[in-house]
Amino acid sequence: MGSVMQGSVDQQSVAASWRKRGFSCALWVDPPGQVWADYVHEVDELVMVVAGEVEFEIDGVTHRPEVGEELLIPARARHTVRNVGGTESRWLYGYGR
Repeated sequence: MGSVMQGSVDQQSVAASWRKRGFSCALWVDPPGQVWADYVHEVDELVMVVAGEVEFEIDGVTHRPEVGEELLIPARARHTVRNVGGTESRWLYGYGR
């Protein structure tokens, strides 16, 4: 069983992979329409959509990753996260150590 299956994400496999690469891993859940604007972190951040439609704007460039697709937000990059779907969104996030 792989870490990405048809339409779903094996959170434990992703967490194990990210840990090996020096990242934490936790699940975030947002209601429809939620926006987290203009965040900046001092470390790299990995994100992966588990369910729903999530848009990540990183230094002015918009990304709409598919479920199971990993996206890197570089350290000190200004970023905004938006739940652009009509349902709850769920996504994994992890910070580099």
